[in-house]
Amino acid sequence: MFERFTKEARAAVTGAQQECRATSGRRIGTEHLLLALLQGDGPAARALRDHGQEPGALRAAVVRRAGAGDIDAEALRTLGIDLDAVRQAAESNFGEGALDAPAGRFRKGHIPFAPETKKALELALRHAIRLKHGHIGGGHLLLGLLHDNETEAVRLLAAQDVHVAALRADVTRLITADAA
Repeated sequence: MFERFTKEARAAVTGAQQECRATSGRRIGTEHLLLALLQGDGPAARALRDHGQEPGALRAAVVRRAGAGDIDAEALRTLGIDLDAVRQAAESNFGEGALDAPAGRFRKGHIPFAPETKKALELALRHAIRLKHGHIGGGHLLLGLLHDNETEAVRLLAAQDVHVAALRADVTRLITADAA
């Protein structure tokens, strides 16, 4: 399947591994592939930017969502600690993202794909076949990510007020126009 990947799609897969390391992930999730696609300049990146996504803000949201599983904000609130206030104070004193991706937690070597990311890659192939494209580009990868409403990438975009169905339609239009 990877032999069909365009340069853009290969860069996205490689970039997803880098994003996983940078955000201290244990597996390459759909959110990491989404971040990597946004770094490009192809149809996927254009569609994501047209829907208001920016790399820095999206990365911060990924880190916050990943860290939310480690900290019980409600339990802290019962002790009089407001986690959002702590984050705001840290960022005002030390800069945006000061609490994101702690230093020293970067991984070396191979990082496995999460099962939902593997599924998204398979779905990218199916979307390329459906559209009668002989290659798998970044737009197809984005369609694979957006195919299932239960992926972390879709939940992340929905939390950013992205209308996912409209994004699907836009990226399909862009990759169809590029192929013509």
